Amino acid sequence: MTQLDVLYTYAAPPSEAATHAISKLREVYGVRRLEFTEAAKTIRIEYDATRLTEPVIRQLLRRAGLDIVTALPLSTTPPPPPPPAPAPTA
Repeated sequence: MTQLDVLYTYAAPPSEAATHAISKLREVYGVRRLEFTEAAKTIRIEYDATRLTEPVIRQLLRRAGLDIVTALPLSTTPPPPPPPAPAPTA
């Protein structure tokens, strides 16, 4: 299991129906946690990347009625290691 977090910002506060639909996302297999921050107009979602992808999470939120503005991945892959140094020539 690979856990990832993504933080979305939204434009308008969700309606009551949208809030109810978003709360149902917890039932989607692979969604682990949802966290709203109304003051910052953000929603943070923790999900299992072996089951879901970020575009699928975004689509689920949009279908629920949330007006997403941006997505900020909170988990990134590490940079590749530097290439080995050339061997000295004699």
